[in-house]
Formats: sequence, C-alpha cells, structure tokens
Amino acid sequence: MVSTAVACLHGLLTPATHIVSGRIFNLPQDLRTNVEMLLRWVHFIAGITWIGLLYYFNFINGALMKALDGPTKGKVIPQLMPRVLWWFRYGALFTVLAGVLYYIVILHTIPTTWMIFGRWVLIVLVTYVIIFAIQRKVWAVKQGWVLAALVVLVVAAMAVVMLLTAGDTEGFANSNRALSISIGGGLGTIMFLNVWGIIWPHQKRLIAWTADNAEKGTAVPAEAAALTRRAFLSSRMNTWLSIPMLFFMAAASHYPMFGK
Repeated sequence: MVSTAVACLHGLLTPATHIVSGRIFNLPQDLRTNVEMLLRWVHFIAGITWIGLLYYFNFINGALMKALDGPTKGKVIPQLMPRVLWWFRYGALFTVLAGVLYYIVILHTIPTTWMIFGRWVLIVLVTYVIIFAIQRKVWAVKQGWVLAALVVLVVAAMAVVMLLTAGDTEGFANSNRALSISIGGGLGTIMFLNVWGIIWPHQKRLIAWTADNAEKGTAVPAEAAALTRRAFLSSRMNTWLSIPMLFFMAAASHYPMFGK
C-alpha cells in the first residue's frame, strides 16, 4: 500500500521536477530575446487598449451621442470622455513607444541601424505633415471622401518609398519582417500623431465647452462644429488605417511577401 502511494506521488511530482529542472519550462537566457518579448508584450497590451477604444468611439459612442438630448450630453460627456480619452491617448503613446523601441532592437543586428531608422522617421514625418495639412483644409473637411482618397494616395506613396529605399540595403533591413514592420509601424505612427495632434486637442476643447454650457449656460462657440467634424474625420481615418496597419504587423511573421 505504502509503495503504491509512493509510486503515485513520484508520478505526480516527476513533471514538476522536469519543469523545475528546465526540461519543460526553459526561459531564454539571453538579454536580447527577453527585451524583445517584453517590448512586444507591452506593445500588444497597449495596442489592444488603444485600438479597442478607437473602435468603441467609431462603432458605438458616435451613435450613442446622437441619441442623447442636450441636457443628457451635458452630464455624460464631461464625465465619460476625459476618462476614456485618457486611456485612449496613453494607450496610443505606449503602443508607439514600445513599437519604435522594438523596431530599433531588431534593426540593431546591422551596422546601419541608425541610418535606416532615421530614414524611416523622416519618411513618416513628411507623410504626416502632408496629411495634417490636408486635414486643415476646409474643402477636405467638408468632403470626407476627398480626404479619404488623398490619404490613401499619401500613405500608399509612403509605403512605396519605404520599399524602394530599402532596395539599397542588404540583410535583415531588406527582409519581410523589417519591411512589414516599417510600413505597419509607419501607419501606426500616423494614427498616433492624429490622436495627439488633432483628436485630443479638439476633444479637450469640446469637452470644456460642453461642461461650461451644462454648468453655467455658456453658449458653445460657433467653431465647435468644425472641430467636431475634424476630430470625427481624424478618428474615422485612424479606424480605416488600423486595418492595413494590423495586416502588416501580422505579415511581419506570418505572411512573407517582401524582401530578397
């Protein structure tokens, strides 16, 4: 009886012993692998927070706000929006920070890391300056389809420039992983700049005006309509850009289509 119990106990403990000894549970020991995993983990968590709230704004919140009357909006918006937008904008910030650091780490295997990274930053910033300028135009704000068409052309040009300029590099920088991340990361950075450059500054002013109107009866400025429209289009742009952005991020490891 005792020998049987000991045998059973040994059978139960053997897997645990294997785990402890490292035969099953074997963490990578090199720093680079662990840093990459940590950055990807933070990137995923922050990205889920950011994109989840982006979809909430576009697919749920917009329709909800249209259904509320003025006095109800005056109570709901000052309480709801600052909290949601806090998670929204900082989710975007940490998503991009972790993603950029991850991109630098994986590029660090080649001697021209900073040249390639600097070129990527320049291409993305020039692209966003053009998109930002378009969003400031009244005719683009009034005609959403014109804005959409122009943005598609601009981001497509960005992707083409990234692919063409990568043609003069060898090794990892010209691989599917690096090129897919550069395009997807470029789209994500444009979305991030929209959040901090347009959506949050406009929404902050709209929230303050709504709160003043509800508490003090202060009239909402006439420019509120234009700010609302621009913030809406910028948010809708981010929603559409998130689709190819997520595709390229997945393609980096699972869909080889670029590189030599």
